[in-house]
Amino acid sequence: MVTDSISDYLTRMRNALGAKHKVVEIPASNIKTEITKILMDQGYILNYKLIEDNKQGIIKIALKYNSKTKQPAINNLTRISKPGLRQYSGVETMPRVLNGLGIAILSTSRGVITNKEAKKQNVGGEVLCYVD
Repeated sequence: MVTDSISDYLTRMRNALGAKHKVVEIPASNIKTEITKILMDQGYILNYKLIEDNKQGIIKIALKYNSKTKQPAINNLTRISKPGLRQYSGVETMPRVLNGLGIAILSTSRGVITNKEAKKQNVGGEVLCYVD
């Protein structure tokens, strides 16, 4: 049994990208679906599909690679807030990933959003992970 489902999600993505897989399947949850939507909107993955089964459901994610160099679109996935040590950020202390080239994904009172969107909406929250 996995105690930290977001870390499991990020690890499965990292492993699939390292092995150059085209598709990765991850057990679904609401927060993982929201993180996947953000990755899709920001252009880090090609597509995703939510498959409902009689238990939990599965998210199938089509990974994105550079057509010439075969390098993955996601270079780094880093878990920030862990179950043992939660990391929160206000609007004033919002993290910048790779000097604005990457994104931080936050869980806020307005849902799961990026650091740039949180700054626009003037909300802080729990910093889930960095993507670059």
